[in-house]
Amino acid sequence: MLEAKSIDNHEKAPKQSLPNLPISTIWMISFGFLGVQMAFSLQSSNMGRIFQTLGADPTQLGFFFILPPLAGLVVQPIVGYLSDRTWIPKLGRRIPYLIVGTIVAVIVMFLLPNAGSFGFGFGSVLALTFGAVAILFMDLSSNVAMQPFKMMVGDMVNEKQKGFAYSIQSFLSNSGAVLASIFPFILTIMGVANSAPKGVVPPSVVISFYAGAIILIICSLFTIFKVKEYSPAEYAAYHGITEESNKEKVGMLQLLRKAPKVFWTITNVQFFCWMGFQYLWTYGTGAISANVWNTSDPTTAAYQSAGNWFGMLSAVQAIGAVLWSLVLTRVQSDKRKPAYALSLVLGGIGFSSVFFIHNQWLLIVSFALIGIAWAAMMTFPFTILTNALSGEKLGTYLGLFNGSICLPQIIASCLSFILFPAIGSSMPAMILISGILLVIGALSVSIIKETSASQ
Repeated sequence: MLEAKSIDNHEKAPKQSLPNLPISTIWMISFGFLGVQMAFSLQSSNMGRIFQTLGADPTQLGFFFILPPLAGLVVQPIVGYLSDRTWIPKLGRRIPYLIVGTIVAVIVMFLLPNAGSFGFGFGSVLALTFGAVAILFMDLSSNVAMQPFKMMVGDMVNEKQKGFAYSIQSFLSNSGAVLASIFPFILTIMGVANSAPKGVVPPSVVISFYAGAIILIICSLFTIFKVKEYSPAEYAAYHGITEESNKEKVGMLQLLRKAPKVFWTITNVQFFCWMGFQYLWTYGTGAISANVWNTSDPTTAAYQSAGNWFGMLSAVQAIGAVLWSLVLTRVQSDKRKPAYALSLVLGGIGFSSVFFIHNQWLLIVSFALIGIAWAAMMTFPFTILTNALSGEKLGTYLGLFNGSICLPQIIASCLSFILFPAIGSSMPAMILISGILLVIGALSVSIIKETSASQ
């Protein structure tokens, strides 16, 4: 570890280059991300199924899907701001927030799938309210647990290794998504019931959440015990800032005004991409149920089978993302933008094809293509942005950048109240719209101009 000299509070120290980290350290920085992404994937792949099982009106699903991104929009900038100013000996700067987020997420993962098991009744306000509150707290805690991983890469990894580090994070993230997505399907094959009384979430889904909670704990412990963050003096020396600079009070609006131009151009791309994925999570199960199983009734066994298959397709998406992440680790810096745009176009084709396909096996190709877009979205935006930022207020900037993920989801959900009825309440058509949005996002990549904080 670097022995950093004391730094005067008013003068920046000469910037010392961040060292090349051992590959094992880069893996450990992100290993807990596997567990956090399991929580997110269980949530995203089962939310529509859970709320329709509880009796939610399909035309009002957008309301429940507003809550998670709203939580992220509020929480992640706060986590970034506070963690920039935090230092707890033997724990660090970001890891204390990982610990708190993991504990709360695990508790909520045991509660959410049981929203229909307390006798509230199918379609009752109490059942839906309990589910909504549980999903809100699950997303709050998952956001608190997730953000430290992205920040630690920005804190500790140099520009040369950063693309590789975020690709590894994408690889682990999507590996967690694979596990989360296949759990209900595998449990059903093993004999766990995939149906339940009206208004009750099937045991196959409930047990999947339990397993995800246990894996989240195990994976997070690897990062907590194996990663030692740089001390404030070391961090300041490596990033060419003073020890006190991150503690200075600066308004978030002021930081946004000072944000590099690339912050906003990537945000523009993110806007279209995350709107597209929000509609997949909201209407994916219903679209597949309508196109392949020819039903929209969530109380039927056919609908629950469609829910399981959507989980398997989500696993296919994640596997596609895992494999593509390995390809992206080899992309040179001057090829990032073409690779980014190509990935989004392929994802757009995958989304659009869902509208036309009525064979469950052909959907495997569609979701593999969607996985390619997802891998690029998990890798390129953070690589490009963190290369353009200095270490000063890095956590706060990454928290604010999360708005480029959350706001599009909120806007997409709000628009769905108008858009969904306007297209005849067709869930497959909503996925077609997702494809169009991904292609627009791909075209927007051209306006990104990469910069480096060291320039």
